[in-house]
Amino acid sequence: MNPSTNLHPMINVAVKAARAAGAIINRAALDVESVRVSQKQVNDFVTEVDQASEQIIIETLLGAYPGHAIWAEESGREHGAQDSEYVWIIDPLDGTTNFIHGLPIYCVSIALAVKGKVEQAVIYDPSRNDLFTATKGRGAYMNNRRMRVAKRTRLQECLVSTGFPFRQGDDFNSYLRMMGDIMQRTAGLRRPGAAALDLAYVAAGFTDGFFESGLHPWDVAAGSLLVTEAGGLVGNLSGDADFLEQRECLAANPRIYGQMVSILGKYSKFASAGEKAAVRAAVADLAHARHAEPPAASTSDLDTEPAAPF
Repeated sequence: MNPSTNLHPMINVAVKAARAAGAIINRAALDVESVRVSQKQVNDFVTEVDQASEQIIIETLLGAYPGHAIWAEESGREHGAQDSEYVWIIDPLDGTTNFIHGLPIYCVSIALAVKGKVEQAVIYDPSRNDLFTATKGRGAYMNNRRMRVAKRTRLQECLVSTGFPFRQGDDFNSYLRMMGDIMQRTAGLRRPGAAALDLAYVAAGFTDGFFESGLHPWDVAAGSLLVTEAGGLVGNLSGDADFLEQRECLAANPRIYGQMVSILGKYSKFASAGEKAAVRAAVADLAHARHAEPPAASTSDLDTEPAAPF
């Protein structure tokens, strides 16, 4: 029996759309040097592959559900019936910068929100042919096998993923503080470069937690449902579950989630005034220390005498 027959009909349509987009991405990846690239803003790229992928996804979804609305990264809300309670939230190629460089960490992300709540999710990694799906109340699956978040309970044993700031105007010093706070309390920090896939990996138990600021709804909508249906928690940095349009995201299993909120909550835009003031002071100290560092010694400045034997 085909396992897809057990999926929600809307998931089946979204899977068809994601696989069609993945085929476009995989063909282009064979000759990535010839892909036309343009820049939306500094370090924020879009390719003809993003656009072709988005087009086939929208055509597939509206072909099945012409009365639904579309909210997509590249074309915004210009397609579909925008007064619908059913809104497909689409990132046609999450990890575009990785794709441009030939680094095979990117994915297609498709979610369906009904009355503002995500109820269906598909994330497809075309380079590995990994398919992640979830329907609200029915669990989360990777390649038709049930997913559960990792069971670790001690943060110092956990592998955590994040995303680095890369746009002009991003608060680099605050992020350095955040990463420093997490790095010294975990087994490792990773930056794969595709937030949707990061969330899918938390759901699958490959990583124990994820946090990032500056994200859009299309980056996190599908992944957030995967995490919750796999038994995890997802919200903003202060732990509020109503996070989709708040530009910050934290996800983990319930025990680790609480520990991460206790560390990262003060960096949330929703932190208390006192917490924000303390962060600003710490960030100012860090910025001052970075600017005050002496230049690295040149080779000629180094002691060239041989070291004493052990």
